[in-house]
Amino acid sequence: MLKTYDCLMRAKAEGGETVLGSQELGTQACYLVYGIVEPGQKGRVLNPGPGHEEIICLVAGVATLVGPEGPQDLKLGEAFYLKGEVTYTLENHQKMPAVYVAAGGHSAEGHQH
Repeated sequence: MLKTYDCLMRAKAEGGETVLGSQELGTQACYLVYGIVEPGQKGRVLNPGPGHEEIICLVAGVATLVGPEGPQDLKLGEAFYLKGEVTYTLENHQKMPAVYVAAGGHSAEGHQH
């Protein structure tokens, strides 16, 4: 039977975000981040890090993405791409949780674990 992972329960147990990665999958080729931003929460850091790239998609609720360009509202189903040492944060000004997933992988340049 195909192995499944309860990302929702893991995120709740790990402070709002969990990474499904090399420990569980046995590969460093890719990883998945599952995060929950609770109502009123600010400052959830999104930073792939050196040698990493991520496509981040809001899969529940709405949130505000804050970065060098200023704040930008995100709605359900919207995605964006981050690479390397760039840092953004997510804020939730709503009454319901916002949930995001990030599909990540390793860049050809600068990757080290």
